[in-house]
Amino acid sequence: MRSVAAITAALRLIEPNTTILETSTLADAASQSVGETQLALWLLGIFAATALALAAIGVYGVMSYGVRQRTREIGTRVALGATRQNIVWLIMRQGAGIATIGVALGLGAGLIASRTLVTMLYGISAWDPKTLAIASLVLFMTTMVACYLPARRAASIDPSRTLAEQ
Repeated sequence: MRSVAAITAALRLIEPNTTILETSTLADAASQSVGETQLALWLLGIFAATALALAAIGVYGVMSYGVRQRTREIGTRVALGATRQNIVWLIMRQGAGIATIGVALGLGAGLIASRTLVTMLYGISAWDPKTLAIASLVLFMTTMVACYLPARRAASIDPSRTLAEQ
């Protein structure tokens, strides 16, 4: 701020009636110019986290429903000798298929949407492979975690009880 006083004094030497209403640094001007972009990116991050949580809840619900619908089948598999690990693997494999389709569709939609978001990106390309890989991995792992609870529940099905039900 010492430079502001020196500049003000120099201006008053040139024009004594000069009035300076407001002073700010270049750093202040730069932070104001990117403030709107930072807010938009922060909101996009919140929306992305919310979407990820909703996707995990949705996958969990669909997988739980699917396991309930297949209770008799799973009970039969256990009665015929399937281990808990076999049942967990069966359900997790189905979840991996859902996750793979979701990642592929998400990558496609993300690459299309990146054209509109390219103006907000600084220091990173819209087609950055590292970012796309990390996002895909996060989505895939979230889906697999959402599938694990129904898979674990399916592995604990009592075959005698499920086969006795009509």
